[in-house]
Amino acid sequence: MKDRKKREQRAKILRIFRKVHRTTGALLFVFFFFISVSGVILGWKKDSFGLILPETHEGTSSDLKKWLPLDSLHQKAVLVLRDSVSTELSTTINRIDVRKEKGSVKFIFEDHFYGIQLDGATGEVLSIGKRHSDLVENIHDASILDSYFNTSGIIKLLYTSIMGIALLIFTITGFWLWYGPKQMKKNR
Repeated sequence: MKDRKKREQRAKILRIFRKVHRTTGALLFVFFFFISVSGVILGWKKDSFGLILPETHEGTSSDLKKWLPLDSLHQKAVLVLRDSVSTELSTTINRIDVRKEKGSVKFIFEDHFYGIQLDGATGEVLSIGKRHSDLVENIHDASILDSYFNTSGIIKLLYTSIMGIALLIFTITGFWLWYGPKQMKKNR
């Protein structure tokens, strides 16, 4: 009698976990799809032969003492963006990626995902490229919606919190859906 009651309790928990697992999956299917596809793309970005993320090129010197001042390199990057890409694009910098060991510096712009790579010592243009990986990353973490709705990171915070909690729920319920029946068979 005691074993039967215990078995019924486990079966009830199993049914609840199955329902939570199924409902959560159905509700968040589209979001999981975007996260998984964008995650795979981001995993391949450095091995995409420049399709997703422009390759980092080598400059002439890794000695920072031989480099041009960062302000001069910045002015050059803005000039290259205006002359070689478009005068209509924003010149606001998102970040500057200094690759000392490669002798190069990348200027990544805020609103359009273009990147200009310059030789740190000479200022020579090493690469002009669209950083598709930045767009994919913004889709992956939903910060693209923050940009669109101008919500200062609130959507990204909510989205990543919900998706993280959902993944935790899937892990727990999925484990129990696998482990629970094994326990029930074992205790027959």
